[in-house]
Amino acid sequence: MRSTIRRAALMAAALFALAPPARAEIPRQGLDEAWWTGPLLASGASTLPKGHILFEPYLYDAKPYGTFDAKGKRRSAPDADNIGSSAYMLYGVTDTLTAGFIPHLGYRRAGGRWSQGIGIGDLTAQAQYRLTQYKPGGRVPTISVMLQENLPIGRHDRLDDRPNDGFGSGAYATTLGVNSQHYFWAPNGRILRGRLNVAYTRSDTARVRDASVYGTPSGFAGKAQPGDSFLVNLAVEYSVTRNWVAAIDLAWQRDASTKVTGTVGGSAFERRYPVSKALILAPAVEYNFNPRVGVIVGARIVPAGRNTTASVTPAIAVNYVR
Repeated sequence: MRSTIRRAALMAAALFALAPPARAEIPRQGLDEAWWTGPLLASGASTLPKGHILFEPYLYDAKPYGTFDAKGKRRSAPDADNIGSSAYMLYGVTDTLTAGFIPHLGYRRAGGRWSQGIGIGDLTAQAQYRLTQYKPGGRVPTISVMLQENLPIGRHDRLDDRPNDGFGSGAYATTLGVNSQHYFWAPNGRILRGRLNVAYTRSDTARVRDASVYGTPSGFAGKAQPGDSFLVNLAVEYSVTRNWVAAIDLAWQRDASTKVTGTVGGSAFERRYPVSKALILAPAVEYNFNPRVGVIVGARIVPAGRNTTASVTPAIAVNYVR
């Protein structure tokens, strides 16, 4: 018995002697060793420190390459350009409350014609209140509640002479969302930053006359009721180096039916647009000059959906925080 135990002990010692030395633990990248601009679509959950500002202008061109029917089959679509610009202008009211505005501009080519010039779109007012704050080593993500209000200042009807000049909706719309953000570490020690946005939008009624963004004909008088919208967006960023970041968004959006009712020349007019669904991908690359200034270049792609436009939207944005 003792000899058996002795042989087993000698064998175990030999195995340990032959085993390769244990690898040293890979050092993890520190949070201060990674700079971020943010993915192309998903909003951050953090709020600005009191008195600080964020300015982030976007420039993009939405180009359709088809339309998806009710069964998800893609059909051809005429070539067009929907050039636009959005600029986030936010201010840290307190350490937990950030508020500001997002103006929108547009310039469109469709049907062989350009819009008359650069058009003003609707204005978005936004407020975000932070509920929790991520702490290194903790499991609780940063979570914020976001409230947006669409202010319909863009032109949306009376477009008989210039059908491409409609850049507004004509309707107030309220969006309530929850934004979350967490940090993870890859096996090689580099940081992965994850974001999850969930948002629901409910619109008011828009008064409409003549040709409009809702497809009404000349002589129309009535109203449009945009359908409610639901969006969920998951984004991941990978800190390749302190300056370079790879990012991708994966989103799903559902827009309920929009109903248009009124009269044309004394006759009743009614149109109901079907429910639309869209799968959205947005790969991008970020370059951060320092913790305050960064640039992101990527594209928003709709590769699948129902009753929606298949499109590719190249985009570039500059992020500046002070």
